[in-house]
Amino acid sequence: MIKILKYGEVKNSEIFARSTPSVNVEEIVSDIISNVRENGDKALYEYCEKFDKAKLDSLLVSKEEIDEALNSVEPEFIEILKKAAANIRKFHARQVRNSFIINDEDGIIIGQKVIPVDRAGLYVPGGTATYPSTVLMDAIPAKTAGVKEVVITTPPSANGKVNPAILAAAYVAGVDKIFKIGGAQAIAALAYGTESVPKVDKIVGPGNAFVAEAKKQVFGQVSIDMIAGPSEILIVADGKSNPRHIAADLLSQAEHDKMASAVLVTDSAELAEKVSAELEKQIPLLEREEIARASIDNNGKIIIADNLKVVIDIANEIAPEHIELCVDSPFDYLDSIRHAGSIFMGRNCPEALGDYFAGPNHTLPTGGTAKFSSPLSVDDFVKKSQYTYYTKEALGRVAGDIAAFAVKEGLTGHARSALSRTEDDD
Repeated sequence: MIKILKYGEVKNSEIFARSTPSVNVEEIVSDIISNVRENGDKALYEYCEKFDKAKLDSLLVSKEEIDEALNSVEPEFIEILKKAAANIRKFHARQVRNSFIINDEDGIIIGQKVIPVDRAGLYVPGGTATYPSTVLMDAIPAKTAGVKEVVITTPPSANGKVNPAILAAAYVAGVDKIFKIGGAQAIAALAYGTESVPKVDKIVGPGNAFVAEAKKQVFGQVSIDMIAGPSEILIVADGKSNPRHIAADLLSQAEHDKMASAVLVTDSAELAEKVSAELEKQIPLLEREEIARASIDNNGKIIIADNLKVVIDIANEIAPEHIELCVDSPFDYLDSIRHAGSIFMGRNCPEALGDYFAGPNHTLPTGGTAKFSSPLSVDDFVKKSQYTYYTKEALGRVAGDIAAFAVKEGLTGHARSALSRTEDDD
């Protein structure tokens, strides 16, 4: 049963405690990365057989396999994927940054170029669940940014096939290549390249503890989006909220993972009790009952505060991945939410809307990192170069200032490099 805590009556350490994975996989992951770097495809085939129980003829998903998947997926689901993709494209198109140039002084031009990375690698989890939504959310921003080649890695089933829904989503999103690789070995392949898998510049996407650790270890060799932890939802709700809806929304995250965190913060003790009771009714109805039960019992909590201002303060301190504002006039509170990955406004905006369909990205900062990081976006797939042009006359106007600055730092070579261009050629 979910814990109910009264803010101010229990220690803050209990209010703000987070679940943390206890398994240490650093050494295992390091060995996997080293093996893939040294042995390439051979290591990938061996890991696929060992971990996924699949004996493959090829790591690359063929066109025939994609066609087979498209024919096997219900046409209605293909249409849903296309609708969701259109919403995601519309949202992320507004994130595109333009290069700029400043030319408002004689002889001086400065500017910035915005350049997409050449190749992006997307990790799509398999295992206990299948996530075609992750394909859309990660591939579409990359394509919108102008990335030339978008590559997916995802673990196959024991029959050597990739889930058809993932392949259908990849087709809709315009993914260029799909490889049947999971786990830390997939991250290693993307970071260093193998005979089959191209080396990428950026790796994004969620995964288990092994994937997260691998991303951490290859960072610097490639760029990564974030180190994603267990999924989180925090619901801010007043006494007018429907307890059945609140319980369902909490469980929408609890069913992800036994380590997932589902939190309700409310100013209503009555709502707290009703939601607790409703959770007990709804958990047995879920296909992933065992996972949701472990998440709610071990990591779930309902926090009761004196008023909505304190409720918002608690939410900001937790800085959740997802936050729902189940209150009247939610836009009155929007500016007060300073730390959250994605904000769902009002009583008719379940977090699941953002997972699949609305358009804003669902790859989000977890573990309190929303205090300093952001959702996946087009910005994750571009880099910037800046440029400077001065005529001789323009440099002459500031060469003395540059030299004085350089001398102050003890770098007389810098000073000479500026002053020499203002002296006579002879």
